[in-house]
Amino acid sequence: MTVHDLPVVNASLNATATVLLLLGFAFIKTRRVKAHIATMITALVVSAAFLTCYLIYHFYVGHVKFAGTGFVQKFYYTLLLTHVVLAVVSLPMIIMTVTPALQRRFDKHKRMARWTYPVWLYVSVTGVIVYMMCYQWWGPPLM
Repeated sequence: MTVHDLPVVNASLNATATVLLLLGFAFIKTRRVKAHIATMITALVVSAAFLTCYLIYHFYVGHVKFAGTGFVQKFYYTLLLTHVVLAVVSLPMIIMTVTPALQRRFDKHKRMARWTYPVWLYVSVTGVIVYMMCYQWWGPPLM
């Protein structure tokens, strides 16, 4: 595997995080607390692996430019902007959601999770869409 294989790894990690987040939500809604905890810990690990691979890829490859044009390009950059902004915001939100759970302050955990969950899910889903648009649907990005 080379650094150029990391975009597909990143998309796979984002897709995995999406599934785990949906499962974690379903588990807590059905009061399967142990399954929720295990799933959310796994989602954290998968998301941390994504962040590591993402940083490594962009350290070595640098900026990539979307190859699409016109409306598609505007849509892509709008989606990318919301994805990046919310990805940056999600990290402290995730920490602020996990910390009370570790302290067994589930009332505070639940209040934070109501905001963190949709943001984290959006970032995971849009991460896959950004990958598909940039690396699959409109050919390889311009380096």
